[in-house]
Amino acid sequence: MDCPCPNKLFLFLLSWIATLFSIKHHGPVNMGTTTNVGLNYGLLGDNLPSPSDVISLYKSIGITKIRIFDPNVEVLNALRGHHEIELTVGIKDQDLAALAASEEAVKGWFATNIEPYLADVNITFITVGNEVIPGLIGPQVLPVMQSLTNLVKSKSLTISVTTVVAMSNLGQSYPPSAGMFTPQSREQLVPVLKFLSQARTPILVNIYPYFAYASNPVIISIEYATFNAKTVVVEDGAMQYTNMFDAIFDAFVWAMEKEGVNDVSMVVSETGWPSAGNGNLTTLEIAAMYNGNFVKHVRSGKGTPKRPNCSVIGFIFATFNENQKPAGTEEHFGLYEPTDLKPIYKLF
Repeated sequence: MDCPCPNKLFLFLLSWIATLFSIKHHGPVNMGTTTNVGLNYGLLGDNLPSPSDVISLYKSIGITKIRIFDPNVEVLNALRGHHEIELTVGIKDQDLAALAASEEAVKGWFATNIEPYLADVNITFITVGNEVIPGLIGPQVLPVMQSLTNLVKSKSLTISVTTVVAMSNLGQSYPPSAGMFTPQSREQLVPVLKFLSQARTPILVNIYPYFAYASNPVIISIEYATFNAKTVVVEDGAMQYTNMFDAIFDAFVWAMEKEGVNDVSMVVSETGWPSAGNGNLTTLEIAAMYNGNFVKHVRSGKGTPKRPNCSVIGFIFATFNENQKPAGTEEHFGLYEPTDLKPIYKLF
């Protein structure tokens, strides 16, 4: 059964509310730049440009969705008045234990990190934890989500509360229709998914064909991994796959459906390809090919074979090469050099 895209109308209305507010208070907005492609804005570098310069960069390339991993005060202040930019804000993993233990702590976190910016920053999502399910602190996610959702509703705010998960939740993913969660994921993730279903809120998922390809470049073709295959690579019943991204996405959908969760939409919170760090698997050309084709896929408005009527919304990882990340590929997912804001390769 095809996904009814329960959040499409909600997300559209959010965007238009922000746009109309911006037109009224800040002049016209070029709706031609609005896109379902967003960027992750990481801050693990000691040579990064000022947040105001970064916001100017986003506006110059038509990016209207950004994600930050914690409520950074400088970034939030730089976003004041830029209502056309939809912001996803993360809660630090290390803060989850205290927040899960106390609703008063959740209220305090919100009062400190979100409330001061509500009037002039367009906060659309709060994410509770980044890839902590499945894991030791995975059980802390749901109580924090419940408390935050109740708080947001009590204030009549249009902010969605969700979490970000990795594909490590899948115990099986090939073919996509065999998608199934691991036992630990069933225990920790399924209650979260059922809560999101009731709240009509998307789950945020990180999808990286690069890691699957790098683990087995002999079996997996580079064309399939980078949206560049010209013919069907995987046939799964009536569904045909020409790219790995769609196959991974749909495996997660199938896994949800096996748990009785049929109506939770998915936003891709991270995807990307490093441009260095792992020999000839991580060249500028391959990174540009993957990310460029991902942008085309999103902008086409097409869904996946399992959810053909649900257009993909996705955030590329990441804006900059961050020099305080672990050595290797982790330092090379960026689209721009932090020192001069020049593109590492042309994408936008």
